[in-house]
Amino acid sequence: MLRGASSRPASLTLSDNRISIRYMPTVLTIGPYRFFFVSLDSPEPPHVHVQRERMVAKFWLDPVALERPGGFKSHELTTVHRLVDTHRDFFLERWNEHFGRGTGGEG
Repeated sequence: MLRGASSRPASLTLSDNRISIRYMPTVLTIGPYRFFFVSLDSPEPPHVHVQRERMVAKFWLDPVALERPGGFKSHELTTVHRLVDTHRDFFLERWNEHFGRGTGGEG
């Protein structure tokens, strides 16, 4: 099942700096995987978080590379990596829209 972008309010507390994140927009859902951005990640290079149940991985988008496995097993990370790679251009477009950056890697 493939679903497009939606906004989903969420709350997550980062214990090391006690920041409460209230907004993590879902940009794509494929099967059990939710692909989303964290609004406070703007200073970082483009990336996407991938969640299934309580596991959350992080992938850089340019080039596509695993940054943090987040509890996923290696065989499942291979599947998720393929999905991120397949939808990379879509994620980069959404990243630039969400964070107010121009196209072509500006910002």
